[in-house]
Amino acid sequence: LDSLLQENWKVRRLNKMLVLVLGDLHIPHRTNSLPPQFKKLLVPGRIQHILCTGNLCTKESFDYLRTLANDVHVVKGDFDEMASYPDQKVVTVGQFRIGVVHGHQVVPWGDAESLAVINRQLDCDILISGHTHKFEAYEQEGKFYVNPGSATGAYSALDTDITPSFILMDIQSTTVVTYVYQLIDGEVKVDRIEFKKP
Repeated sequence: LDSLLQENWKVRRLNKMLVLVLGDLHIPHRTNSLPPQFKKLLVPGRIQHILCTGNLCTKESFDYLRTLANDVHVVKGDFDEMASYPDQKVVTVGQFRIGVVHGHQVVPWGDAESLAVINRQLDCDILISGHTHKFEAYEQEGKFYVNPGSATGAYSALDTDITPSFILMDIQSTTVVTYVYQLIDGEVKVDRIEFKKP
């Protein structure tokens, strides 16, 4: 798996459109750090953009993300200490408008229709949200919705059995290839999802 990841990152680094999507770290309140299996994969110089759904909780977690990429965008989660994070943000990467919200504002949490309303307001191709701590990705009405889950596997208000996960998006022209990294039984498993702009 490591050699495959390294080769994929070498190819992606050439076109400068690799986006790390993560959130709900809850360090140090609910966990101490990212899993070492993830830290090993997330090294400086491979990622061009970071989009974070919030709940980093401390400036130290933000500073760690800044070591991975210069272009870091974070929205405010319900446990973040940094008051300067916006509630929502729209970022353009390549030909895609990507909206980012934490998700605690969505009622019920993770609800597809409520997320669609937010996405219509933001007018994005992709909406990234968090808060549920569970990975999810789906296409609806020609838009792509992604929840990267919790990168640390921190428990949520609704569940204590959380699978640590994060996402890498490879943006090429009108296509986004999304790689989902999940830590299952101590091993990193990777799934691939493709979304094409209509």
